[in-house]
Amino acid sequence: MQAFFIILGALIVLVLALFVISMILPATVKVERSLQIPASAAIIFPYVNTLKNWELWSPWHQMDPQLTITYGQKESGAGAGYSWESRNRNIGKGSVVITVSREEQYIATETDFMTMGVAKGYFRFEPVLGGTVVTWGMVADMGQHPVRKLMGLMMDKWVGKDFEKGLHNLAKISSKK
Repeated sequence: MQAFFIILGALIVLVLALFVISMILPATVKVERSLQIPASAAIIFPYVNTLKNWELWSPWHQMDPQLTITYGQKESGAGAGYSWESRNRNIGKGSVVITVSREEQYIATETDFMTMGVAKGYFRFEPVLGGTVVTWGMVADMGQHPVRKLMGLMMDKWVGKDFEKGLHNLAKISSKK
């Protein structure tokens, strides 16, 4: 019986410690990756600005060939969007809309992950000698819920790998032109 109380006490201390730690964690999470692509922004930009082109490079489109996508009326630029639905729990369902599009410079998106909340995404295109540095980033508000804030600690690891894969895919298709 004494072992039970020791385990119960340790569990309570662990839960309290996680709660206290989560209170000092930031509510906002930022994930960002960059890659120099040996192509001009004029070649790369349309792959991101036209949402149907995301099927060619997005890591999430490649994770589920059965992904259902419903495109909005506008195909590219600010106001273009689509919704998706997947049986793959890592992809789930949601929607994305381009909110800002500055030709060959910058694209901002708003992605609604339904139960997981909304994230603000962005792509920057910076010309450099020998190509373009493309930066893909995301900022998400995890709120004040302790578990979500703790999940925010893992966001860079989880989403960062997908951003890296997407940027490398973007480099492959851009270098073919």
